[in-house]
Amino acid sequence: MSIVDLKRSADLVSRWASGSGAKTVFVREVASLMAAVDEPYLAALHQKADLVVPDGVPLVWTGRLRGIGSELGRVPGADLLDAVCGHSLSTGQSHYFFGGKPGVAEEMVKRLAERHRGLAVAGTLSPPFREIGPDFKMEGQALAELEEIRQANPDFIWVGISSPKQEYWMMQAAERLPRGVLIGVGAAFDFHSGAVRRAPRWMRDNGLEWLHRLSSEPRRLWRRYLVLAPRFVFAVALESVRRKV
Repeated sequence: MSIVDLKRSADLVSRWASGSGAKTVFVREVASLMAAVDEPYLAALHQKADLVVPDGVPLVWTGRLRGIGSELGRVPGADLLDAVCGHSLSTGQSHYFFGGKPGVAEEMVKRLAERHRGLAVAGTLSPPFREIGPDFKMEGQALAELEEIRQANPDFIWVGISSPKQEYWMMQAAERLPRGVLIGVGAAFDFHSGAVRRAPRWMRDNGLEWLHRLSSEPRRLWRRYLVLAPRFVFAVALESVRRKV
């Protein structure tokens, strides 16, 4: 996990976007981090990513309990997207939005453009559903979609195809793109488009966003929050005990 907060993350990726070579940013919360623990190949991708930012409040709390300090702050994907869009108004940097169900990316762009007047949008693409895992190969239609992105030449490629699919996709895409910062923001597409209502600020600030999301989509998210999250708490507690022994 990178030791960053929202402002530092936004500043860093904005600088990267001005350079050559593609960069990758993973946005992690507890459940997605535990998924990486279960999948060695996914864990290895985290080591290769250029930046891994803490989305979940428990990750920030854990880091601070271990002495990292105030340098570590929560970096939700939706907030990072909003901050970078705002910053790009002064630089002219462009954005490409890859993911979401049909119409979601377009609605998100409309709302972002209303909030950030002058936002440079290089394009949007809602790919069809496909299985993306450790064995995924960038070929056929997936390769044609990537060529559309390459031709658009964006500074930022925002990827919202859910985790860990977006991480597998981003790492292969980065190998084939000459430049641009690829950032996996998952549910940010739904939040910014209005397709899904985001948790109130007080819940986000107090580590309760998971409860809001679970109550909103219980069938899809029950395993993430009722199985993977408790495993994280147990793992942290166990490691703390071992440190004291």
